[in-house]
Amino acid sequence: MKTKNFKNLLNLFVLFIFIAVNAQYKPTIYILATGGTIAGQGSSSVTQAYKAGSITVDELLSAVPSIKDIAIIKAEQVANIGSQDMNDDVWLKLSKRVNELLKQKDVDGIVITHGTDTQEETAYFLNLTVKSNKPVVLVGSMRPSTAISADGPRNIYNAVACAASPESLGKGVVVVMDDKILGADDITKTHTLSVGTFEDPNYGNLGIMYNGKPIYTRESVKRHTINSEFDITNITKLPRVEVILSYSNAKSLFVDAAVNAGVRGIVTAGVGNGNITTDMQNALANAVKKGIAVVRSSRISMGPTAQYDEVDDDKYGFTASWYLNPYKSRVLLMLALTKTNNYKEIQRMFTEY
Repeated sequence: MKTKNFKNLLNLFVLFIFIAVNAQYKPTIYILATGGTIAGQGSSSVTQAYKAGSITVDELLSAVPSIKDIAIIKAEQVANIGSQDMNDDVWLKLSKRVNELLKQKDVDGIVITHGTDTQEETAYFLNLTVKSNKPVVLVGSMRPSTAISADGPRNIYNAVACAASPESLGKGVVVVMDDKILGADDITKTHTLSVGTFEDPNYGNLGIMYNGKPIYTRESVKRHTINSEFDITNITKLPRVEVILSYSNAKSLFVDAAVNAGVRGIVTAGVGNGNITTDMQNALANAVKKGIAVVRSSRISMGPTAQYDEVDDDKYGFTASWYLNPYKSRVLLMLALTKTNNYKEIQRMFTEY
């Protein structure tokens, strides 16, 4: 009888220790800073005349001391630029560092601070090149750190809370801003000034942040992260791809210039359902004959650029972007060109991603 009681007490003690240890467990979240308005600083409390990427990640985090209550925070400064100056070199450096960190068992997730101008492009690039199902969350702000009602601190807190949650596993790369969780495959900046600028216009948000917890209402069905075929481990330079706008009376001038500059690919921001002027279309068809990949997208923010509609893509060797806007189409085409130049294979990628 004494032996049985001892075993019961021992089991209760082990259970108590297990509960106590797990109650105190905090996930480890790395914050990788790249600059942007969220790290901006001005001479006054209004948003005018500020400089993006002015403060360090440590200064940025000092405004959000409460994040230490939800996670163990480690921080690195990867870059400190306005995101209008984001470039391929920083993308490759950032993606490789994210993959390196997420291989570590003691790293539970990544938060990346980023300017809003090109945040959707960086998020999509990482969505295609990160090789982990651990959370990767991008965050920015529309107001600099010195502004009245700066939105950066709340956004950072929510981003860390999102990255620290087991609910965020396998969701792909997301952007957390203005209490919304947005999927990298559809996110678009819709307003030049509003703090609620980012939307997923075609599919809707993945979810919301509520009382410091992510609440997901959908998942992306597109291939991403661990299911992506793209690997930038040994890549030091991405193929050059340019975006060319179509409009009334657009000529072949910029297509010809891109071809002469030696680009590997061209994405058109067409009118309507990715339509382009006859002059541009003929120039692009000639570009395809010279081995340049061409993707048709649209300058319209919602709806697909569909195959086999007004433009006969097979006839010209073009690829239709479907729901990817011109800027994310450029990202996917650059990665596609690291593997193939066959337009049918590239079309498969644009259908799956």
